Amino acid sequence: MRRLIVMGSVTGAPGVTTTALALAAVWPPEADGGVRPVMVEADASGGDLMIRFGLPSAPSLLDVAAAARQPYPGSLLGAASELPCGVRAVVAVPGRGPCREAVRLLAGEAGRRVLLGDEHDRGTVLLDVGRLGEDVEPLLEAADRIVLVARGGAEPLTHVSAYGLDVDAYAGRVSLAVVGPCPYPSEEIAHTLGIESVVFLPWDAKSVAAMNISRRGVLRASGFRPPPLMTAVRTLSRRLASPPTDEIRTADADRGRVPEGGREAVTGRSWSELVQVPGVEESGW
Repeated sequence: MRRLIVMGSVTGAPGVTTTALALAAVWPPEADGGVRPVMVEADASGGDLMIRFGLPSAPSLLDVAAAARQPYPGSLLGAASELPCGVRAVVAVPGRGPCREAVRLLAGEAGRRVLLGDEHDRGTVLLDVGRLGEDVEPLLEAADRIVLVARGGAEPLTHVSAYGLDVDAYAGRVSLAVVGPCPYPSEEIAHTLGIESVVFLPWDAKSVAAMNISRRGVLRASGFRPPPLMTAVRTLSRRLASPPTDEIRTADADRGRVPEGGREAVTGRSWSELVQVPGVEESGW
């Protein structure tokens, strides 16, 4: 069966789709015997990639959902398109209505069979579900790994804490990708949330632009001075491709700090102290 990695956020738009595309671009080929991963845009609020890259309305996520209705579900890869950045993806149509129903079908038993394939199928599915909700809980349960994507401030990190993901039930399977500047060290975030793996993804406008251009090209992820985002995402991809029992908590606290001033200059107290203060208004953080 294929490896299933579910990616989502608990609030806002921190960059789940961009992170999923970058992971697909740098996924280690040795992890799946050379089989390329497939990124699936499964956001119940509607897709972006179809419009972004000027793709036709079919194939799409709706074809995967239609296959799940059949007595013998079809192939996931039959609905995949080749994006200009060299990533293989199943894109979703814009609009909440059709996508919400498609995600509901995908979360069912038949939909999960389409995603995972049979015992002979190999590879990795990077499932971008957008904002987490009750409709994707069966997908979280079926996932080999879960990647939460959040910005690095006190507010978004506290939203992750308040979401109440059962980290004990998903022990060893949850990683947190913190996008952009963060005044808190990884060890503090990991300890407060109970998440073993915390990875910082820097702002990298050039890499994001390279992923979103309509002309064909290959994202550079190695060689002399590789882009910072792709370097960080490559580290994340290797952790996700390894067995969950081999997960090692991130110990490089300096990578998570804002260069100017540190966390005390930003908040005056640690984030773990902030989340323990009842009734604190978000606007005051």
